[in-house]
Amino acid sequence: MWFKNLQLYRLTTPFALSPEQLSEKLAGQAFRPCGSQEPATLGWVPPLGRQASDLVHAANGCILLCARREERLLPSTVVREAVEERALEIEEREGRKVRRKERLDIKDNVVQELMPRAFVRSSLHYAYLDAPSGWLVVDAGSAKRAEELVSLLRESVGTLPARLPATVDAPNAVMTHWLAGESAPAGFELEDECELHDPDSDGGVVRCKRQDLTAEEIQAHLRAGKRAVRLAVSWEDRLSCVVAEELAVKRLRFLDLVQETAAEVEAEDEAARMDADFSIMTLELRRFIPALLALFGGEDTEAYTPGAGTAG
Repeated sequence: MWFKNLQLYRLTTPFALSPEQLSEKLAGQAFRPCGSQEPATLGWVPPLGRQASDLVHAANGCILLCARREERLLPSTVVREAVEERALEIEEREGRKVRRKERLDIKDNVVQELMPRAFVRSSLHYAYLDAPSGWLVVDAGSAKRAEELVSLLRESVGTLPARLPATVDAPNAVMTHWLAGESAPAGFELEDECELHDPDSDGGVVRCKRQDLTAEEIQAHLRAGKRAVRLAVSWEDRLSCVVAEELAVKRLRFLDLVQETAAEVEAEDEAARMDADFSIMTLELRRFIPALLALFGGEDTEAYTPGAGTAG
């Protein structure tokens, strides 16, 4: 139950639903498998695993959620080959060329025939609501997957005023200053990975891994005008991650100090283990998230006013 990524959403109005009330609302969007002609479905499942029944799990004032995504795998190459084969049969049999509109009709028929036989795969996507702190935190490696879960939650509860966080200082400018020699704030240390972009060039990208970020090579790129858009950091020897300029956290790892604390908790089954890990993780992130935003001058609260990008 350790999140590997953080996509943060600021709740711009208090989240007032209790865990019990939220569970009732999620039940209306509970997971169901793909129908024979459905390419994908997304719905809520118990976050503590198949043996559990509740669609939420609460600890430390936080509410854990889990969405299951199921999709049918129908490769475009398979569809394209089947369409070409059928179009060729028509051309040979009827002695005429198959036009674009007819090809589209053939494609629709092919997809309809192949979809029920397509392999199915599923994945779990976790998130939690921290109502006391005003955050929705999604464990998603991409903005698209995070938005899918947020949209599902919004459909389930009816309204969810939430938006991406905004900071006073531009993250890419601050991270660039650190690489250029400015000391990182107390508690944070630079690690060995960064990504630099040239703001004046579509193709100017430099990715560095397992490298001394104070090296002259990095400094030369900075002097040439490149800016840091991703930067690996560690925090208080408790976690490490890659911070992106859009304030997404990638490749989050909870380090030995945290893992040792978790190991000291005796858990009799998988659900108890997940509960303990979730409790420890949320306490850590409740400290880390404000510290992360403080790196960039704190939150720009004016950006959260109505009409400034709030989604409901």
